[in-house]
Amino acid sequence: MALSGIQIYKLLPQTNCKECGFPTCLAFAMKLAAKQVELSACPYVSEDSKAQLAESSAPPIRLISLKSDGAEVKAGNEVVLFRHEKTFYNKPGVFVKVKDDLPLDQLKALVQQADSYMVGYVGIELTVDGFALESASGDGAKFSAAVKAIREVSKRPLILITDSPEVATAGLSALNSEHALVHGANSANWEKMADAAKAHEAALVVNGDSLDALAELTEKIKAKGVEDLVLYPQLPTLGARLALETQIRRLALKQNFRPLGFPTIAYPNSAAAATQAVAKYAGFVVLEQFQPELVYPLLVLRQNIYTDPQKPIQVQPGVYEINNPKPEDAVLVTTNFSITYFSVANEVEGSGLPAWLVVTDAEGMSVLTAWAAGKFDSERIAKSVKTFNLADKVSRKRLVIPGHVAVLSGELEAELPDWEIRVGPREAVDIPKFMKQAL
Repeated sequence: MALSGIQIYKLLPQTNCKECGFPTCLAFAMKLAAKQVELSACPYVSEDSKAQLAESSAPPIRLISLKSDGAEVKAGNEVVLFRHEKTFYNKPGVFVKVKDDLPLDQLKALVQQADSYMVGYVGIELTVDGFALESASGDGAKFSAAVKAIREVSKRPLILITDSPEVATAGLSALNSEHALVHGANSANWEKMADAAKAHEAALVVNGDSLDALAELTEKIKAKGVEDLVLYPQLPTLGARLALETQIRRLALKQNFRPLGFPTIAYPNSAAAATQAVAKYAGFVVLEQFQPELVYPLLVLRQNIYTDPQKPIQVQPGVYEINNPKPEDAVLVTTNFSITYFSVANEVEGSGLPAWLVVTDAEGMSVLTAWAAGKFDSERIAKSVKTFNLADKVSRKRLVIPGHVAVLSGELEAELPDWEIRVGPREAVDIPKFMKQAL
């Protein structure tokens, strides 16, 4: 049974050292009881207390890690229902399904195509996370051969899809020191599937069409010694799946209901279903096939949801050279918010016009937001120009600031008396035209 805040407080060192980030041990204990912090934040808790606090400190949704040679996908460990309450930590893994009844050369070609897929998004490399191999043949030897074929072209984590304990064992035996996910256990095969998962230290998917069915099976399988479980709510419609996924999440987070305290897996058969799975609340998403036109927006959506809103995506402040600028070419200024930087850089690069781009440290905020917060002002811009030794790089001292902060031009002239300050357009899309006509 979970402990109350006062019970937890009695097991803490009670030194009020503040190293956990809270003013008192009592405040930390209350947060721990509410599942809003982890016990590891306290550096001085004793080993005896750790044992007693294990249940209270454990996250309400168990962390499941799928590991292969140098790659890892994590799901679970979430402590809030909505991102604005705190943050989300582990992005749902996006897997591509393949089948073992394909010729091995064709199988390897499909896997290699998806494995090599990578697209840049505001400085982040987006890729698929792994592959789900389905035993369409029902043959353990073919399944094992398919696993080995995948491993010849990809090192990404695997999900093995079969309801046969014998086929699952054959597939797991082909993996060396990996932590894979096996799908899956049901009311008929759960004992043998649990034995296979335990023997190979694999995580196990539990199938069920209701809360009661899922909870009953997880308790039985945990009693067999398999703790790493993933839930598969088997329902036919988007609405029904959304309702059950939400109930599972709420029961785990709000009621600390341990039999449902596991991440879930989804097998969407449409773009709408895949979108719903990423947003509400799958830990693993298995796509029927690799389609770049579906994968890219799905990965972008996932990145947006799982980016901490209190820690915007940033680029490194500095001077960026676009299209090999010469000393007499234009000097532009912007902030280090990734989307702002790439909007400006992409427009200039696409135009073919050379320019120096000064990226000022605005703590990851956009131009207007940073200006309103006092993080993008004449003093900071001038400091960037001087710190990056821009005067040594250019012969034409003309600085173009964003149109949204035209009010800074007078102050900036005072900060940089040797520079000509020009006010550029408000929108990045208008920069090439401005550069051609006004510079």
